[in-house]
Amino acid sequence: MDASLQTSPPQASSPWFGHPRGLVVLFLTEMWEKFSFYGMKALLIYYMIRHLQFPQADASLIYGAYTGGVYLTPIFGGVIADRWLGRRRAILIGGSLMALGHFTLAFESAFFAALALIALGNGLFLPNLPSQVGDLYAEDDPRRGGSYNVYYVGVNLGALLAPLVCGTLGEVYGWHVGFGAAGVGMCLGLAIYALGARHLPPDRAPAPPAGTPAAAPSGARRFVPLLLVGLAVVVFRSGYEQSGNTLAVWAEAGVDRALGSITVPVTWMQSLNPLFVFLFTPFVIAGWRRAAERGREPAPLTKMALGAAGVALSYLMLALVAATHGSAPVSMAWVGAFFVIYTLAELYILPVGLGLFARLAPRGMGATVIAAWFLASFGGNLLSGVVGRHLQGLGPAGFFVLLGAITGAAALALFALRPLLRRV
Repeated sequence: MDASLQTSPPQASSPWFGHPRGLVVLFLTEMWEKFSFYGMKALLIYYMIRHLQFPQADASLIYGAYTGGVYLTPIFGGVIADRWLGRRRAILIGGSLMALGHFTLAFESAFFAALALIALGNGLFLPNLPSQVGDLYAEDDPRRGGSYNVYYVGVNLGALLAPLVCGTLGEVYGWHVGFGAAGVGMCLGLAIYALGARHLPPDRAPAPPAGTPAAAPSGARRFVPLLLVGLAVVVFRSGYEQSGNTLAVWAEAGVDRALGSITVPVTWMQSLNPLFVFLFTPFVIAGWRRAAERGREPAPLTKMALGAAGVALSYLMLALVAATHGSAPVSMAWVGAFFVIYTLAELYILPVGLGLFARLAPRGMGATVIAAWFLASFGGNLLSGVVGRHLQGLGPAGFFVLLGAITGAAALALFALRPLLRRV
């Protein structure tokens, strides 16, 4: 690759939708990457249970291990990018490995190898794309804070389209057709990123070696607060991530999906969360902006605590519905109501946490610190597989109460950490 691709600054150009054009490039790249990731993910649990004939408990454990793995590898990918490859090369190499992994799923004997390819590619891709968002703005640019929520819409637009396209293709025309469509989406994302490179910020200078005067003061005092926030997020995600795991398993048999003479494909329900992210984000950002103008915008950890509490509330509502219906199928309207609360709460914690970690990253360590945020996602996803094994033993109502308790505990921990973060 030409060295100019790594170091040249973005060309001056008029903004799009009030933001730098580079944000649009990153938005669309992330949209197609998430189309591929969530398209495959929408099919994964059903593919293991229906086609590969794995028991539900084992399938949920594998699902949790895989989704955890894709958040473990970024900690290495972030360091590799910051020290050697640079962010742009890491993104192109990582995206290529992910596309190869999606296409490899066409071979049943290579199932676990394909999952490993996707996880390794994701390690290079995932921390490096969002670490470029903040570099598009000056430190005092008022658009900078909301840019991560705009970027998060791209994440969820891809996640919205993925179950509708890949899920439908997989259920109607065969699993491998759905997985292949996910691979095509990843290739489109890579093409957009390469063609839009002139609008992106240059890579930062490499991080100073550990222990040098430039690195020590800025990193050490921020480490403990970020570590504790990350641990709280691990607990939160062990409950939050059940929407694509045990909640999807329950929805297949426990939800009345009849719409007149049509039965709604179960994978379509996984589009509700990203659909609501797309619809609600502008209102959430506008509300925060108005609060900021009055000097009353909540601090990042306050927002995150409220978000975790909202997810707990959504699970407790679902527990009540499941308990009152017994063995009778639940109306899809209740699933829609669940995702309304769940999604509004998610907007208060996940993009806010991503922006918080990016903001506190020392110079030259942007991808590494973003990777640390995703490392919390690794722990949470891995733990979610263990939690998911209790669905059959507790039953739907008891299991949803457990999820409410887990995410509620995370909310309390985040709220308690506010004074510590305020010092940083």
